[in-house]
Amino acid sequence: MGFGSYDESEQDTQSIDSEDVAAADEMDTAEHEHDGGVDYEIGASNDELLDRLQEIKDQSS
Repeated sequence: MGFGSYDESEQDTQSIDSEDVAAADEMDTAEHEHDGGVDYEIGASNDELLDRLQEIKDQSS
């Protein structure tokens, strides 16, 4: 079977164990919490960005 393909017959044999679903619902996700922030610098003023946007719009029309 090639990459990205699947056998439709495998779809019929899949089953879901209700105990596994219940255990997943009770999973502790606190270890994946993140208290932080993101800082970034654009490097251009709002006017420069708006001018560039207008140039792009003019080129596409």
